[in-house]
Parts: sequence; structure tokens; C-alpha cells
Amino acid sequence: MLQIALLVAILTCAGCNPVQRISNHANAIRTEAQALGEHGQAIGDPVVVAGAERIDGLAAGIHDELPNVTNKVPAWLSTLQWWGIAVAVVAVAFVLWQSGAFTAIRIAVGWLPRRKVATAELALDTLDDSRPENDRELVAALRADPEFDAAFRKAQKRRKAQE
Repeated sequence: MLQIALLVAILTCAGCNPVQRISNHANAIRTEAQALGEHGQAIGDPVVVAGAERIDGLAAGIHDELPNVTNKVPAWLSTLQWWGIAVAVVAVAFVLWQSGAFTAIRIAVGWLPRRKVATAELALDTLDDSRPENDRELVAALRADPEFDAAFRKAQKRRKAQE
């Protein structure tokens, strides 16, 4: 839930266009100035009409200067966006790793760890009657893997408990 809220906050901040906001505010000022000018004409007050025309002219000047204004992303927002991208990449890598998809990719590409290839070679040698390798050597090679070794010890304890 926190990730979704953070993503919404980042997208909201990234969607803020200061040039567009300046343009919208200038349009609103011009609209209000025109309404004020019309009101001044209706009541016959030349001071109000002159003030409204001056405000309208200043707001029109803002529109003239807008092409010279550039959007600049704040440094903190740029950093936050890069951190968000990095976290997303790490999250995707973690999910792929935990789901076993990375293993499938490694196998498809042909990138196999040397230890696994050496163990597979030893297993083939163990099955070959013309080779001197035996089962004990294969088990020793397999126990070099910490996960296999832990499972092997657990199986040994379970078997001893059954006897």
C-alpha cells in the first residue's frame, strides 16, 4: 500500500507543469480583469476600467514571456524518480530470482555454474562402470552445496530417528 501511495505522489509531482500553471493563472487574471472592466463600464467608473485594462495588459505580457520560461525538474524529484526506478528494478530482480525465472533464463542461455557442471560430470562418471569414481565421491561433491548439505543432514537425522 505504501508503494502505491509513493508512486501516486511521484506521478502527481512529476505531472506538475509550472509553465502550464503560469499560463492558467494568467488566463484567470485576464478573465477577472475583463469582468472588472465590464463592471466598471456598467457603473461608469473610468478608474476601475483603466485599472482593469492595465491588469489585462500585464497578464497579456505574462503570456508573451511564457516561451522564454523553461520547465525545470527539482533536484529532489529527479533523485526520487531515479530511486524509484532503482527500487523497481531491484523488486523485479528479486521476484524473478525467488520465482526461479532467473534459473530458467540461465539454463536457456546456457550459463551454468561451474560447480553444478562439475557435479554433473562426476555423476556421469559415477554411472559409467569403466570409471573409478564411486557414490561417495558424488555425495561429497553434492554436499559442497550448502542447501544440499543441510537437507542431507536433516535426512540423516530423520533416518537415525527411525532406526
